[in-house]
Amino acid sequence: MTVRDHDPITLEIIQNSLQAAADEMFAAMKKTAMSSIIYEVLDMGTGIMDAEGEIASSGAGIPAFIGVLDKATKVIIRRFDQPGAVQPGDIFATNDPYFGGVTHLNDIVVIMPVFVNDRLIAWTANIAHHSDVGGMAPGSLTGEATEIYQEGLRLPAIKIIERGEPIKPVMDIIRINSRMPDVLEGDLWAAIASVRVGARRLEELARKYGVDVFSAAMSSFMDFGEQVSRRELKGLPKGTFSLSEEQDDGQVFNVSITISDDAFTVDLRDNPDQGKSPVNTSRDGVMVAAQMIFKSLTDPYSPANGGSFRPLELLTRPGSVFHASEPAPIGFYYEIELRVYDIMWRCLAPHMPDRLAAGHFASVCGTFIGGIHPDTGRQYTIIEPQLGGWGASRGSDGNTAMFCGFHGETYNCPAEINEARNGLYVDRMELNLEPGGEGRHTGGRGIVLDYRIRADNGFLTAGYTRSKFPAWGLDGGNDGSPNYIEFIPKSGERKRFAFTSGLPTSKDDIIRVVTGSGGGLGNPAERDPDQVREDVRNGLLTSERAKAVFGVDV
Repeated sequence: MTVRDHDPITLEIIQNSLQAAADEMFAAMKKTAMSSIIYEVLDMGTGIMDAEGEIASSGAGIPAFIGVLDKATKVIIRRFDQPGAVQPGDIFATNDPYFGGVTHLNDIVVIMPVFVNDRLIAWTANIAHHSDVGGMAPGSLTGEATEIYQEGLRLPAIKIIERGEPIKPVMDIIRINSRMPDVLEGDLWAAIASVRVGARRLEELARKYGVDVFSAAMSSFMDFGEQVSRRELKGLPKGTFSLSEEQDDGQVFNVSITISDDAFTVDLRDNPDQGKSPVNTSRDGVMVAAQMIFKSLTDPYSPANGGSFRPLELLTRPGSVFHASEPAPIGFYYEIELRVYDIMWRCLAPHMPDRLAAGHFASVCGTFIGGIHPDTGRQYTIIEPQLGGWGASRGSDGNTAMFCGFHGETYNCPAEINEARNGLYVDRMELNLEPGGEGRHTGGRGIVLDYRIRADNGFLTAGYTRSKFPAWGLDGGNDGSPNYIEFIPKSGERKRFAFTSGLPTSKDDIIRVVTGSGGGLGNPAERDPDQVREDVRNGLLTSERAKAVFGVDV
């Protein structure tokens, strides 16, 4: 029986039920996790794969995380391809980018096979950032790492639960390698609960409609995803488009994108060798960045699945910064993947003005603050992505105080949670009114955020890009403003930087986060004077800047 022989309404019901199951997995993890980076920021993702590991349906969460789950599942399938190696009730985990983990060691992927009558029909999976997985530095992230062994405990696509029972020695090893063992264990069990919830829902669904119909529904929707992508691909400009861009550290990144009626090919082979610092990424991670751009240009509003990306091709060079080889450190992978995402965006934006805006602040601006909580005496580690400004488009100003495109559907941690759970105060959070991003349509504003430390002997680690070269403007619009950290000690000299690792902090020191504005679009002189005055009234622009750039008295 072919897919076409099945009732299309039943297939659609099953597909919607898959989405509901993925969303329920997400809710289960959010409600049971112990870390604010998971239950408040939602630095996680959930998904459902078919029996071969292709993504069939995804829950909410970081877009870049959703693209990890199918790649990790396929590694599990390859590593456990012996008869009887995968059984009902088994659960697997990986966090190693050289063994399907894709990102960095803080992000643990948990994967569960789904069986009906001894037939493997699907996989459920999730990924989340864990506060500490060991390594040479608290929080498991440091710019001083020169090899992956220094970044934490490596889980090379292993089984952690067998036939429903935890493998105690493995769980003990995971726990004992963390500076925050109870938190890591709690978050891991939240992940396990999530994949189990999803597996139960899929079993119920397959038993209700039959395994063959269940499998046909997933196959049908993937074929539909491919059809939509190919249809939209035909409407994109054709040709080869190239861009070279200098980075904050002086390196030059290059991209070439060839678009035809049948394929969208991204060529990143002409790029620097992998570095000794942890600012590298895996090839799978770069593929995720390419998938995000491709989906944005073709069909951004429908769910993504394995079929959606069949026309996408990626060319990389092993041993390069975009295709790191073991044992290269990879902790700050997200900034390199963002650079890939952004240079592809910038490369195509002039040719697709109706689809792509000016540049945004384009950095996760990951901020890691830790130490001993002055009230509880326990180790704490804050992991905070930051908000910033998005670029202007042909028809409107850019969004203000949003997460970067790579980080997606997440939230900033409320000040009340940070102050209760972690050893600091949040003194202020306001819009950044530094010059930048002016245009006929202006870029959105970044933020200024002050953390004040409550105890001695703490630390700060941070990694921001777009600090030297801010968000790019389009069609005569001004570039945005930079991302940076300002360290204001209670006594001593202020310091400004984009990257730092293990910077000692003391009581009453202030860590000031400054994120950039997005790029402007069009000549600033063409901006409507009434809109300029409205910007001043809304606190988006100073009256001095209105006069100097737009020639408008307020």
